[in-house]
Amino acid sequence: MESLGAFLKSRRDQVTPDAIGLRTYGNSRRVPGLRREELAHLAGVSAGYYTRLEQDQAGTASTQVLDALARVLDLDEVEKVHLHNLARQTNQTGLVEPPAEQPHPRVLALLDSLGETTPAILLGRRGDVLAWNRTSHALLAEHVDFNAPEDPGQRPSIPRMFFLDPLTRDLHRNWDELARVHVAYLRLTAGRFPADARLANLIGELTMRSDQFAQMWATREVADCTTGDMHLQHPTVGTASVAYQVWLQPDSPDHRLEIYTPNDVTSADALQLLIRRITGDGTTPRAQTPTRFQHHGD
Repeated sequence: MESLGAFLKSRRDQVTPDAIGLRTYGNSRRVPGLRREELAHLAGVSAGYYTRLEQDQAGTASTQVLDALARVLDLDEVEKVHLHNLARQTNQTGLVEPPAEQPHPRVLALLDSLGETTPAILLGRRGDVLAWNRTSHALLAEHVDFNAPEDPGQRPSIPRMFFLDPLTRDLHRNWDELARVHVAYLRLTAGRFPADARLANLIGELTMRSDQFAQMWATREVADCTTGDMHLQHPTVGTASVAYQVWLQPDSPDHRLEIYTPNDVTSADALQLLIRRITGDGTTPRAQTPTRFQHHGD
């Protein structure tokens, strides 16, 4: 799905000599980024060895060499992790069909304990919905069968929905921002699971069917998905803005429990309308409104 050499070259192309204080003495340059020889010198390795790294012909690189390259390339912590992940897969060949993912009972118990006052979704390593409560389903995918996650062959795929489902696209007012996060996280996941055949098929499908995914994938951006905001134009309750935060699961570290909370009073009211619609109870108690915006109404 991605090689160490391709990632190194993409990052080398983005680092200009001026950005790192490298003197060029007015020499003409064919590319704006660093030359292989310059990067090798700054990282303390031979130009020949670095060239073999970019050509994926050097075998496994040491931790010290990778850290030195990360320093010169000014990689952030997530990109550095991705670099190390790619280096470990040099000798791996072929794809493996993984077993269907199963949500851990303790995570399902936690999801159940949230009830319907807090939208929450349990996501697998490839962004498949393993479980959700009715509020999150109504908030983000009310046009999808609620029971679909129970069948591994029919589970909704959030990346597929983002790029191939026009209703999902229309729902998100900040679609472009969120789409880039999905692509960058898929790349991080691909580095962690290079032999996952289902992940490779997902990336291949999206590349073929979505020009926008292909363009974003070609940037080779890599990022974790931990917190952020979703600005929605919901077909039932109108405009709403929610924050998402990801809870990692010790019992199943590949899975993420994503929780959604309102960003303002208007959005909290919209969620309450959605909850009342789901439960059919006009007297549903108001969910706890975050204190950070309780005073904004007056």
